Formats: sequence, structure tokens, C-alpha cells
Amino acid sequence: MIFGVIVLFAVGALCVVLGLILWKKQKISLVHDHQRNHVSEEDVPAYCRMMGISMIVIGVAIALDGVANLFSWESLGYAALAVGILGSLVIMHRAQKQYNGGWFG
Repeated sequence: MIFGVIVLFAVGALCVVLGLILWKKQKISLVHDHQRNHVSEEDVPAYCRMMGISMIVIGVAIALDGVANLFSWESLGYAALAVGILGSLVIMHRAQKQYNGGWFG
């Protein structure tokens, strides 16, 4: 059980760190090529901000799932994970639609 919690925290922290790098350092190279093909140079900061926030949301949701599992509140952990994934997908969808013309450009 404790190993699973540690893994969830590590994955959540990794997602948060990658989200911060994507957002603050505007490392658009962290996003797969076909998902950034049509993002113009002037839209890179806004696109990186939205995609970075999306990564941070999913990372926090994964870490919250770990906290819930630590206290044996598995249904609460699943709920936090579901809300985080859904929220992250909504943010990513908006970024892709607004700056890339859709998921696959």
C-alpha cells in the first residue's frame, strides 16, 4: 500500500514539475509534435500556459489520489482523480481548439 502511495506522489509531482516547466519556461517541445503543429509563435506563451496548467491539474489529482489511498478513502481518491482528469482534458481541449485548430491540427 505504501509503495502505491509513493508511486502516486512521484507521478503527481512529475506531472506538476513538467506542467510548471511547460508553463513558466514555455518549453513547447514537451508537447507532442502533432499537437503543436499549427501553434503560431505569438500564441506559444498562451498555449504553454494552458497546457502547463492542465498538466498541473492532473498532477495534483494524482497526488490527491495518493493521499486518499493513504487514509483508505479510495472512493474519494477515485473522485479526485476523475475530476482532475476531466478538468485537465477540458483545459487541453480548449487549448488545442483555440491555438492548434483541434486535437490533430
